[in-house]
Amino acid sequence: MSVKEARKFMQTLLVASVILRAIEEGDYPTIRDIYYTVKHTITYRDAYGKVRHENTFDEQKESDDVIQDLEVMLGILREGMGVMFDAKGRAAGKVIIKSKGSTIDLSKMGVGAWAIPPNVDEIDIVDVDAEYVLIIEKGAVFERLNNEEFWKKHRCVLVTGKGQPDRGTRRFVRRLHDEFGLPVYVLADADPYGAYIYLVYKIGSISLAYESERLAVLDAKWLGVWPSDITRFRIPRRYIIKATPADIKRAKEILRYEWVQKDKHLRRELELFLKRKDKVEIEAFSGFGFKYLSDEYIPRKLTLI
Repeated sequence: MSVKEARKFMQTLLVASVILRAIEEGDYPTIRDIYYTVKHTITYRDAYGKVRHENTFDEQKESDDVIQDLEVMLGILREGMGVMFDAKGRAAGKVIIKSKGSTIDLSKMGVGAWAIPPNVDEIDIVDVDAEYVLIIEKGAVFERLNNEEFWKKHRCVLVTGKGQPDRGTRRFVRRLHDEFGLPVYVLADADPYGAYIYLVYKIGSISLAYESERLAVLDAKWLGVWPSDITRFRIPRRYIIKATPADIKRAKEILRYEWVQKDKHLRRELELFLKRKDKVEIEAFSGFGFKYLSDEYIPRKLTLI
């Protein structure tokens, strides 16, 4: 503790008091709600009698950082404290859950899918009839496979975090893995960003490393799309996209991660990406036919890993 830390100490007490008040009143504020609740201006006179104005928070990142500090100090996820965020995950398959007294069958959602809530630990996963979890990086590809009822034909649970996954999606996948012994496979673009999304599910994100124990699935596997699939599946040149300088920079950054150095397959694929400087999207397989991804590519890749 020091005078320099006085502002941060005040901010921590402010955020904690707002969260406590919300819990007592049965409210579920978002992180944005909390920011606006604790943001105000303090007016005072300094030692020379001059009127000063001091903001409790200048930007949301400050209050978000305090919430993370509280998570670490208390050992409780923000969802467990009733703090909500913009959940974006979706799931489909033969899964039955109970939530607030209601029983929900994920296989009977029609053309839609079940929206994964922020606090997955508040639901009961009653039954699962599946052999594995298939995570789809992109929401649009997930919707297509869901409409095709891929989960029914191949006895799996389809999940998407629509890009970088939120914590609720990761926690749901982790619970399916732990409670029902389902292996986890990740389908993402053949580029550094797709590889990183796979790592987030497997190892955890850097910003939430302290919560990896409850969110990550260490034996998750990268189903594809791999850079080596360009040759393996003879993807035409017209479907291949040249890597940008940002792509190359990101690949080099990921290769420096300690856990990537230990993953021979991932390291080899990223090195191949840097050598060829080519990337491929999941949707490229539509060039072979709209059913190729579900009927040919995914089933074949499952036999290779």
